[in-house]
Amino acid sequence: MTNFIPVFPLGIVVYPGEMVNLHIFEPRYKQLVNECYTEGKPFGIPTVIDNRLNEMGTLVKITELVKVYDNGEMDIRTQGMRVFRVLELIKTVPDKLFSGAIVNYPDNIEGPGKRDLMHKVINAVRELHRLLNITKDFHKPDEELGAYDIAHHAGLTLEQEYELLGLLHELQRQEYLKRHLGKVLPVIAEMETLKERVKLNGHFKNLSSFKFED
Repeated sequence: MTNFIPVFPLGIVVYPGEMVNLHIFEPRYKQLVNECYTEGKPFGIPTVIDNRLNEMGTLVKITELVKVYDNGEMDIRTQGMRVFRVLELIKTVPDKLFSGAIVNYPDNIEGPGKRDLMHKVINAVRELHRLLNITKDFHKPDEELGAYDIAHHAGLTLEQEYELLGLLHELQRQEYLKRHLGKVLPVIAEMETLKERVKLNGHFKNLSSFKFED
């Protein structure tokens, strides 16, 4: 399926199912949001990295117009729907301030993937949070969590989050997160050990002495 959608390029990655709050202040995007909200239409958020518009993005729908300010700025809640690929960017749309794009929607297998693998990934994310003294609530039972639900909580860079967006099979996304966490956790654990060694330096130490052999 190929169609035209209004686009709101941002320096973030949005995943299908994700809830994202946005503050709208630019005139062109105030127009975009007003039109999409009034007509019940979705819009696309293609990812911008290093001031460059990338081809992959996510179609989102406005779930709530939270607040309209006196100057026309808005707070909105949106939800990711499906991944798209930009085929052609339409920078100037007749009678519109915002831009658009011709996009298609590649097949994306969400499914459960491998539950035992996902369980390992979830535990690894929780271990990462423990080491960093972070508390997160995923708002779902573990057995319902997928890669999209925890990707933003795994310490990925924006570039890595975008790479994961381009993986169109749940098992691939689970494997990607497993490899990432397998690299990151030992580094964080070593940093914690280093931090403890630094803390101990200068303190009175209660140590057992070395025993010489008779």
